[in-house]
Amino acid sequence: MAAPELRSINLNINKEQHVLQVLPWVSLLDALRDHLQLTGTKKGCDHGQCGACTILCDGKRIVSCLTLAVMKDGASITTIEGIADGEQLHPLQKAFIEHDAFQCGYCTPGQICSAIGMIQEGKAKTRAEVKELMSGNLCRCGANIGIIDAIMEVMEGGSNE
Repeated sequence: MAAPELRSINLNINKEQHVLQVLPWVSLLDALRDHLQLTGTKKGCDHGQCGACTILCDGKRIVSCLTLAVMKDGASITTIEGIADGEQLHPLQKAFIEHDAFQCGYCTPGQICSAIGMIQEGKAKTRAEVKELMSGNLCRCGANIGIIDAIMEVMEGGSNE
């Protein structure tokens, strides 16, 4: 049998252009972590059920473990490493700190990326809607109240600069 062919893909990741050579079955999560050493995006369940691997793709939140890298050729990707503006934290990052919205921190990158995407969607207006729309991102430590508090503060304009 012939060896599988590597595929060349172009990705704009955190405002930097990258050309990767990947096998057709490599997930976007594994491409980010293994090919580019962007390890802020976490591998949790690897089944799309926990949200730890949530990133922004063309401004929309996706679980990167269920997305083949070759499917996103030409896409613009934002990972947790691309959220801050240099040393200036994103308002959600600040709010997570202020509200103690993490314990172990493992889910935090996915939570923050998901929250940014959810806010950009503009569908959540109430605390109940935020809880529902963030339900795909699990925190096993129990920091959910702090997470929702942080998101609500940013949505209400409290942590914006």
